[in-house]
Amino acid sequence: MVSRRGLIGAAATAALAGAAGTAASASPASELKPITGGARPIQPEERLARLAKAQRLMREQELGAILLEPGAAMDYFTGVQWWRSERTTAAVIPANGEVVIITPHFEEPSVRETLGVPGEIRIWQEHESPSLRIRQALEDRGVRSGKVGVESTVRFFVVDGLRAASNGGYEIVSADPVTRPCRMIKSPAEIALMQAATDVTMAAYAYVYPRVKVGMTLGEITALMDGATAALGGSPEFAMVLLNEASAYPHGSRQPQVVREGSVVLMDCGCTVHGYQSDVSRTWVMGTPTPRQRKVWETVKRGQEIALETARLGVEAQTIDKAVRAFYEREGWGPGYKLPGLSHRVGHGIGLDGHEAAYFVGGDTTPLQVGMCFSDEPGIYIPGEFGIRLEDCLHITEQGPKLFSGLAKSLEAPI
Repeated sequence: MVSRRGLIGAAATAALAGAAGTAASASPASELKPITGGARPIQPEERLARLAKAQRLMREQELGAILLEPGAAMDYFTGVQWWRSERTTAAVIPANGEVVIITPHFEEPSVRETLGVPGEIRIWQEHESPSLRIRQALEDRGVRSGKVGVESTVRFFVVDGLRAASNGGYEIVSADPVTRPCRMIKSPAEIALMQAATDVTMAAYAYVYPRVKVGMTLGEITALMDGATAALGGSPEFAMVLLNEASAYPHGSRQPQVVREGSVVLMDCGCTVHGYQSDVSRTWVMGTPTPRQRKVWETVKRGQEIALETARLGVEAQTIDKAVRAFYEREGWGPGYKLPGLSHRVGHGIGLDGHEAAYFVGGDTTPLQVGMCFSDEPGIYIPGEFGIRLEDCLHITEQGPKLFSGLAKSLEAPI
């Protein structure tokens, strides 16, 4: 059974009362109210459980520690929210013992603010080597040789620095067998935050849709969407607007675009709530759609439904992509990734990162498990004409996939 949630949550519905459908006479901030007040950030006990799972997996795989840089993985395990620069900030998570954060001396107070687990912060001065600090942290946690896992986004110079500082004393391996099993399975708290983010995005769409008019530019529509998202309590992450022929290119064109009568309007937008992301795409036609536009839109909608019907516990992630692509090919699109047709994967994992493992794509044999979250976005693109993409995200339950947002109803009622 495919569980299809209502178009927007109750909080989003309340926020839009009296706002949707009115003339664009005021800014979103004056018409919309935040709907994220009840969203609860990830609590310390959950982060401790994540660390315990990671350390168990490390011991099972005989890894002495894993190394992370700022980004989603560091946030996930430690709560530290920082950015990357030429000055190394890193986290050492040992198989036994507390986390160690290595950071520049002058950044220590700021980094400490978001540390959400028991741990030690070690500093390095501008004339010193952060790689030596990482090596010392490993040794002090009992890791003097053997395997050290490196998270997949850690930059080369950080890894190379550790190799040099340890004189090749560590076997550097991928940390994916530790980080992926942790991050792919979302907890109820994570799913609640993704639901809150999706409610914001859907409410923002409902505000923006009736306000898109002939003559508007990409920048004007984007600003309207970002303004509505912020007013509703989300942190705008992206608002991509593709018009006319540019909609045939999944990530758009640099050419100037303006809404005109008969324009295909494709919006791909998302936000974050306490770091967790939404990702929703909607496509419609300004004015009266052509029979070809309608047929393609309905084919894409059916592709989404096939993805939902196929996504079952234990099914390999690649099966969803294959099922949708087979349907498209029967309808005359493709074959495979060939255009006109579907030139990208059917879906991606989502959580703290907008795109993360696993993926609805050929070759990904990951079996679907309860708590996994994915996008469902099988577009069709016709170069020189237009493209259609509909995208909603889902999470896997015992009963099957459950949507964070409802599927678009029709070409005339896409929101």
